[in-house]
Amino acid sequence: MFRSVARSAVGKHLLRRGYGTVSLPDRKVAVLGAAGGIGQPLALLMKLNPLVSQLALYDIANTPGVAADVSHINSRSEVTGYVGEDQLGQALEGCDLVIIPAGVPRKPGMTRDDLFNINAGIVKGLCSAIAKYCPHALVNMISNPVNSTVPIAAEVFKKAGTYDERKLFGVTTLDVVRAKTFYAGKSKANVADVNVPVVGGHAGITILPLFSQATPKANLPEDVIKALTKRTQDGGTEVVEAKAGKGSATLSMAYAGAVFADSCLKGLHGVPDVVECAFVQSTVTELPFFASKVRLGKNGVEEVLGLGSLSEYEKEGLESLKPELKASIEKGIKFANQS
Repeated sequence: MFRSVARSAVGKHLLRRGYGTVSLPDRKVAVLGAAGGIGQPLALLMKLNPLVSQLALYDIANTPGVAADVSHINSRSEVTGYVGEDQLGQALEGCDLVIIPAGVPRKPGMTRDDLFNINAGIVKGLCSAIAKYCPHALVNMISNPVNSTVPIAAEVFKKAGTYDERKLFGVTTLDVVRAKTFYAGKSKANVADVNVPVVGGHAGITILPLFSQATPKANLPEDVIKALTKRTQDGGTEVVEAKAGKGSATLSMAYAGAVFADSCLKGLHGVPDVVECAFVQSTVTELPFFASKVRLGKNGVEEVLGLGSLSEYEKEGLESLKPELKASIEKGIKFANQS
């Protein structure tokens, strides 16, 4: 997937910009939490991405084995494993993009909010290191609850004097991936041609797929739209229950994280019109952070796009999600500002 993308869109664009051959600039990417359930398949997918020249895999344990395994793949990037806090700085130095899937996964009966205290502490520590060792890197936050961990990261970076709102992203791509898949199933459209923007946040009712803007247009009845919305919102729970307590949505999350990281790298390379949904600092609503379509470029977020026209059902969903999303954002800010 990534190889064909690079050879076509990125390669042609670089040739137009004066490169004599499709020789891609060096880009270092770090995966923090690379030995975990999301981290391992994400490391594999990033190793396959030809836009990556250096791949740094970090975790508190077991990273050398993951790095050795992935390093045998015959693709462009050089892979190095780092283990333990004393090696975190080495992993981060010189990074252009840092992807954070670190943390504990959800278990049956556990909401994303139940994960908060553990994962919030992990994120706070990792972001402090990012501020020190690669303050200009793009940061892709996967660690849940994203509605809180992104505000935590922002506060950490503000305290360090390194915050750039254009470079911090909550990865909500899995919501988009699910919405596309479920919509294609009901509309009988080719899933490769489907696009569905998903806005709001990244947990439960804060996830708002805009099926009224889905393409190709299918004119599905309202009860089907409501069912698709509910399934998209509950997608994580569906996987947790299907795995019967033995895992969460790790493989699909790794795929979604790799897709979003690929778009960020394309933006850094100057590929035009790269648009993805992401949870970012925003003025689209009265909330300080919100997921919507963003245009990516050499500095990260080039433009936060508006919501467009909403159906009445979507307008109701938008108003319904705001209190919960507001509370999650405030919880993250409060945690980050604790001593």
